[in-house]
This record gives sequence, structure tokens and C-alpha cells, in this order.
Amino acid sequence: MPIILIHSAKLTNDQRTTLNEHLAGELQDCGGHFRIRHTGTPDHTALEALRTKLHLDINALPAGFDPTRVGLLITDMDSTLISIECVDEIADFIAVKPQVAAITEAAMRGEIDFEASLRQRVALLTGLNTSALQRVYDERLRLNPGAETLIDALQARGIKLALVSGGFTFFTDRLKARLGLDFTLANVLAEKDGKLLGSVEGAIVGAETKATYLTALCHELEIHPSQVVAMGDGANDLKMLAVAGLGVAYHAKPAVRAQADAALHHRGLDAVLDMLWTGENS
Repeated sequence: MPIILIHSAKLTNDQRTTLNEHLAGELQDCGGHFRIRHTGTPDHTALEALRTKLHLDINALPAGFDPTRVGLLITDMDSTLISIECVDEIADFIAVKPQVAAITEAAMRGEIDFEASLRQRVALLTGLNTSALQRVYDERLRLNPGAETLIDALQARGIKLALVSGGFTFFTDRLKARLGLDFTLANVLAEKDGKLLGSVEGAIVGAETKATYLTALCHELEIHPSQVVAMGDGANDLKMLAVAGLGVAYHAKPAVRAQADAALHHRGLDAVLDMLWTGENS
């Protein structure tokens, strides 16, 4: 029987009435979120309409997804784990942020090739002092709401954590150390004599690489992709989300929300814990 999650600690009477009208099944208060054991077949379009009408995050767990067997959470970095697009903020220090941000937005919507767009954006950073990277980390990089709560809870359950990014190792390495993450993969910015060279070393971490990395980690951890939760916001995350047992679109572009198993548009990252609730944890 499909399980529908309503990611809210409280519901108004009007919200309860609307949910009862559209989703057959008993509404269960799970302390922090609600569940409905739906007697019908969840319809993505109908759920999206309910989300919009009620201003709530509402999701159906994928058939066969078992929260007790999750062994890995893998997440995108920019605009998912953290609130910024690092490349856009770096560009601000060389006065090309509007140009770079426009390319980033188009790439995240899937309108232009991600790898080509990254090379184009990085080229605009040529000559910038590498000290700007530390300033972005210190002054502008912030975790998205609920990130630390989510990470702490997963670590307490022994679930491994991976950060994979089309961004840069300068930031993923620091976040790994700060948050105690288990795995990271990102692009290396080429530099010389304290200046950015406007290029990336080696192959770019794009959509295919993210999905392949998920699979490789499954082999290393001896788990199945169905035991993985993946999170992302952009078109370059879609392949990774599709491979995972549960793909979560976080404050994502419409095309990503439409294809992911679940979408969070109102709540913070800790709402992922609702999807992993077993009745013994919250």
C-alpha cells in the first residue's frame, strides 16, 4: 500500500479536509510529519497540484523503498547542501557574476550542456587571485536549513555520507572535514602562482559522472542502489537521482521536481528524515 508523506508538524482543519478529499486513507500523526497509507495509486500531477494548493511538501515513497536498509546518502553541493552557487560567488570577485550566474541558471534548467557551461564559466575567472575562494567559503557559504540535523541523524544511524559536485574541491574538501562526510568528488580548479588559470584539471564531474560515482560507492560499500538516497536541484543531478532508491529534488528546477521520486520545496533538508522514519526514530 503506497505511503504518502506530508512534511509538516501541524495541519490546519482546512488542510486536513483537502487531504481527505484527495487522498484516500487514514491520516497518521508521526510526530513531526503525517502519513497516509493510500488506498489508491499516487499520481505525480495530482500530488504537485496538492503541494501548490496547500503550500506543503507532499511525497509518495517509491514502491519497494525500505528506509531500514538505507546505507548511503549522496548529495549535490551547490544550492542543495549549501545555499549558494560557489562559481557565481567567486565570479563576484572578478566582476562577472551576472554573466556567470546566467550561464549557471541555464545549465541547471538543462537548457545548455553542463560540462561546456562549466568550462565557459571557469574561463571567465581567469587571473583571479585564489584568495577569493577562501573569502567565498568564509563570508558567503552557508549550509541550507536542516543540513546539520540531517547529517547528525544519519551518522547516528551509521549511514554513510557522500558529497558529489559539479563545483570545486576547494569547497567539498572543507565541507568534508567540517561535517565529517565519508566521500567527496568534485572538480579541481587549475591555478598557478596564486592565480586561477581559467580551466579545470582533468575530466569534469557532470551528470554521468555523478551517477557513476553513486554506483561505484555502492560497490565499495557492498550495498544496492536501492539502498541509496540521492539529493540534488539541477538537471545535472537527474541521472544520479534516477539510479538511487530514493531521489529527492531539493528546492529544485521544475524539470527536476517532475522527474524525482520526491520533492522538497518548502521544508529544509531535515525533512528527508521523514522519508527514513521507521516508527522507532524521528
